[in-house]
Amino acid sequence: MSNFLSPSRTRIKICGLTREADVDAAVHAGVDAIGLVLYPPSPRAVSTERAGQLARRLPPFVTPVLLFVNPSSEDVQAACTQVPGATLQFHGDEMPEFCSKFQQTLHLPFLKAARIPLGGAGKAFDLLKYISLYSAAQALLLDAHVEGFGGGGQAFDWSLLSQNVNAHLVLSGGLNAANVTEGIRQLRPKCLSLGVDVSSGVEAVGADGLVQKGLKDAEKMVQFVAAVRAADLHT
Repeated sequence: MSNFLSPSRTRIKICGLTREADVDAAVHAGVDAIGLVLYPPSPRAVSTERAGQLARRLPPFVTPVLLFVNPSSEDVQAACTQVPGATLQFHGDEMPEFCSKFQQTLHLPFLKAARIPLGGAGKAFDLLKYISLYSAAQALLLDAHVEGFGGGGQAFDWSLLSQNVNAHLVLSGGLNAANVTEGIRQLRPKCLSLGVDVSSGVEAVGADGLVQKGLKDAEKMVQFVAAVRAADLHT
């Protein structure tokens, strides 16, 4: 993760898609990647077969990302058969050797999630050590440490990551159209390049006022992408 890329364009991933209409709306909004959750306990989970169906709707240059939490090697192999050419995202306690072997055998890039504790405890997280451990990763995804491995709609304290890092980062956890500009402003100067990853922040809200996990709101996706692009112009 040492090659410098211009950070002037923030890459955008929308995660936790479960419906064809949401995949189409995300593409229409202008995302760079979609995330398909292959962690059965998640309310946003899809089967490997369903992931393949959704990924086949993607046009060229929009990347499918397969999200795993502590999978077996067989789980990863099966999913990659359904979604060839995917980027792999490891969101659990996977060791560096486990993540890297698919890069070596399947020639697929991977992201590794760094789960940052909420509140002041986040200051103790050693990002530089984590980067060193997962140096083979295409990027590190910075997410809030919440129960259930992500998708909790909570943000860690971005200001606690004070050091500059020689790595590509993806900011996640509690993002929405209202706060993503501030996240980009704080983190972009500290890394080689920055991407953003949103899930709950673009989900639909039911008549009961509750977030409908796994069901996206097309207008929220448009607003989120517009906010990122505006931030690109001014940061």
